Amino acid sequence: MEYRNLGASGLKVPVLSFGTGTFGGTGPLFGAWGTTDANEARRLIDICLDAGLNLFDTADVYSDGASETVLGEAIRGRRDAVLISTKTALPMGEGPSDAGTSRARLIRTVDAALKRLGTDYIDLLQLHAFDAATPVEEVLSTLDDLVRAGKLRYLGVSNFSGWQVMKSLAAAERHGWQRYVAHQVYYSLVGRDYEWELMPLGLDQGVGALVWSPLGWGRLTGRIRRGVPLPEGSRLHDTASFGPPVDQKQLYRVVDTLEDVAEETGKTVPQIAINWLTRRPTVSSVIVGARNEEQLRQNLGAIGWSLSDEQIAKLDAASLTDAAYPYFPYRRQEAFARLSPPAV
Repeated sequence: MEYRNLGASGLKVPVLSFGTGTFGGTGPLFGAWGTTDANEARRLIDICLDAGLNLFDTADVYSDGASETVLGEAIRGRRDAVLISTKTALPMGEGPSDAGTSRARLIRTVDAALKRLGTDYIDLLQLHAFDAATPVEEVLSTLDDLVRAGKLRYLGVSNFSGWQVMKSLAAAERHGWQRYVAHQVYYSLVGRDYEWELMPLGLDQGVGALVWSPLGWGRLTGRIRRGVPLPEGSRLHDTASFGPPVDQKQLYRVVDTLEDVAEETGKTVPQIAINWLTRRPTVSSVIVGARNEEQLRQNLGAIGWSLSDEQIAKLDAASLTDAAYPYFPYRRQEAFARLSPPAV
């Protein structure tokens, strides 16, 4: 296993981490992902730790806290061997104080997460969404207090825009508070929007990416092919509307190229898609999931080898799309390109 610093922090994280959205899964979204109980979770965590993967990502909103509870049970007795990443901000109820990142709610949700996880500290807390109704100073001062109290080690965000990240980083620097070192983002061969603004921001500000849904919300598993109906067992039948949109022409262009590279390398389509991500700038760790041991071992096979420069170029070309304004001139026009950072 390769380990990298999480952004500009001193925290070492594995290049692959494990997403526990399948743990205790209930409801139309998480139930379709998986229903892993504590015994099954222990076995998956055993395999991860044997491979050197020691970072486990969850969130309070995953199955209404059940994911955190199952993870806590599965790591009991070996807390020092693992890194726990969890998230908060999304609604956990219908009440006016059941969503967001106000001081009162952050203190309450962190304490609740600690209880479910069965630990007295969280290695990385990420805000699952930007709360526009709460001043960033209130959010950051509260998080700083929680770090100083020993309940949190490092801070990050997820699904923020560039201006939201920068406003928060500026406030943290101005007041001497703990700053965000991680951004959990959607990034895949069929979703490269991260590169337009958030990747350059991460490079400039030392914010490392934790990548969620590296297989494009289940579209790059190798089971979806041009001209073939969606497999009966695919969770996309139930969950496609919850995830990021994907252009069908781009999807099949990428899938065709992945299959070509798979034939050249002897690796699987998802292994190639994940390996490509591990070589991208700012990526500290790629979060993989698994409903069973076979899927986990397949995902672990995505590292320990390298794509050739030619294969990377083929995947880059197949997956490239036009950037939104104001970014497209920097890729299309020579005068703009001279002022932009090196191409990613």
